[in-house]
Amino acid sequence: MSAVTVNDAAADARITLRGHLRHTGALIRRNLLWIRKDPESMADALLMPVIFTLLFVFVFGGSIGQALGGGQDRYVQYVIPGMIAMMSMTLSQGVGTGFSQDFNSGVMDRFRSLPIGRGSVLFAKISVELLRMLFATAVLMIVAVSVGFEITNWPGLFATVALSTAFASSIMWVFLTLGVMLKNAQSVQAMGFLVLFPLQFGSSIFAPTTSMPGWLQAFTDYNPLSTLADAARGLMVGGPVAHDLWVTLGWSVAITAVMAPVAIHKFRTKS
Repeated sequence: MSAVTVNDAAADARITLRGHLRHTGALIRRNLLWIRKDPESMADALLMPVIFTLLFVFVFGGSIGQALGGGQDRYVQYVIPGMIAMMSMTLSQGVGTGFSQDFNSGVMDRFRSLPIGRGSVLFAKISVELLRMLFATAVLMIVAVSVGFEITNWPGLFATVALSTAFASSIMWVFLTLGVMLKNAQSVQAMGFLVLFPLQFGSSIFAPTTSMPGWLQAFTDYNPLSTLADAARGLMVGGPVAHDLWVTLGWSVAITAVMAPVAIHKFRTKS
């Protein structure tokens, strides 16, 4: 273990829980003020739910809706819960690119020179990205209602948002690790695309998996985005919930337990 790691660990040990919370709150405020000065950084959270909803509903809604035994209206009820799951994964990538940019700009060097908890920097980053995700979810639901989605179960909607938030927070630890390990934001984005693309389209987010080849169905059965999307549908429009809910929570806990210590360690030891 390097001297830097020992010193950081000792410094963290001297900071109380109240101190960690105060540092995290201050860093959250700093990140929100940065967004206020650079509103263009919210463009993806604003435009992505609009573009994806309109694209899938009006381009694929008719044909997939017929396969579901209805039409475009039937597909809207199917795809919107899945879109909430997609938002939790897609916007999580922003925490890694933003973290990488902060390292390259020297901001992180300044943070690490201050007497603050090292974990506070990461928790603050995750908190702000979760707020961005909640904003994107609100935009998504506004667009969803405008294209015909019927909200018949408000408690189910709020439970879906809570579940998506829990899963997103776990995935963000993965992207934080990439943000520390890779050299620049472009590398994080490229790696994120390689992770996101097969997980999103090899799932039940946009279409049922029953017509997929057997080997792909086996992948979707273990894909956490499938269980998140299916749990969201059960909560919002009715159907089985328990199995997919517990599997998604299990994935969230497991990913956090593995990746959070890795991300914090890499952050402490990055030179």
